[in-house]
Amino acid sequence: MRGGLEPLESSDAQSCTFFRHPPAGLRAILVIDNTALGPAAGGIRTWRYPSSKDALVDAFALARAMSLKCALAGLDAGGGKMVVLDDTKLDRSPAFEWLGRRVEELGGSFRTAGDLGTHAEDLQAMARTTRYVHQDEGDLTGAVGETVHRSMEACAGLHGHGSLAGLSVAIQGCGNIGAAVAHRLAIAKVRLVFADSDEDKARHLAAKLGGECVPPDAILSAHVDILSPCAKGGVLDRTTAQRVSAWAVCGGANNILATDDVEDALRARQITFVPDVLSSSGAVIAGIARTVMNVPDVTPLLARVGDTATEVLKLARERNLRATAVALELASARIAAASPGTRRRSAPP
Repeated sequence: MRGGLEPLESSDAQSCTFFRHPPAGLRAILVIDNTALGPAAGGIRTWRYPSSKDALVDAFALARAMSLKCALAGLDAGGGKMVVLDDTKLDRSPAFEWLGRRVEELGGSFRTAGDLGTHAEDLQAMARTTRYVHQDEGDLTGAVGETVHRSMEACAGLHGHGSLAGLSVAIQGCGNIGAAVAHRLAIAKVRLVFADSDEDKARHLAAKLGGECVPPDAILSAHVDILSPCAKGGVLDRTTAQRVSAWAVCGGANNILATDDVEDALRARQITFVPDVLSSSGAVIAGIARTVMNVPDVTPLLARVGDTATEVLKLARERNLRATAVALELASARIAAASPGTRRRSAPP
């Protein structure tokens, strides 16, 4: 990776570890961003990156987002992320078993679960060699659906709407996260518009929940109230942000904005952006609250995301700041105030 180490040199992350297991064709990166509040939490993303540097950049960004999610949610955990560089040489079952051993060797300082491109079978393979992997993807995606819903309610309230009923939402991505968001919005009587790179997925979800489908390249400009990106991150850059017709963006994807200044482009067009460290935080809340904090009912923690989103959006409006800057300020204050010597240490799950 010579010539591509800028993320390492510019980041404040605690550690970055490169893994290689040639017999299984495995190349992976683990970034531990911060553990001031507790063990690092973050899923495993398996993706065919254009380059090793792209994988490294993604790992650092996702790990940092996890630190912020945990801090904003009041969790006793920090942030981490593992990315697996997918290619034709990857022999998945032995690769993930081997990764599980490496996670187990960390003794619980990194807790993981699934993420984009990582299959249930991969998590099962890991679980054969580590205790520190959360396999129940259903409850995690459902939790993301809940925090997106709560964040949308906060956003709608800021715009003078008493509820989401009667509003329209465009969902980009109809996988597990998009479907979880759609199910909650359908119950809330929201008009839904779907798009996915796999158009059969979009049609299936539309047939099941009602709503309409549009081509993938038309979803960003759909004439709706709220745009909800629920697939891969970085979908909004300075160019695509100009295509957004909605008055708000609130999604279940991580790192929706390609760069920080994209939020300025949205603000210039009076489009509210709900930071995805809030809206997409449900999975980490549900996973960490149960396996690290031993909380039997995570419902209050999920519901509190709506209150935090309301606080962040109001402060951003009052102070004429990016909402992400306000969220970062609140999260950073909690991390800075943490005392590693006195924080509660949790038993393995």
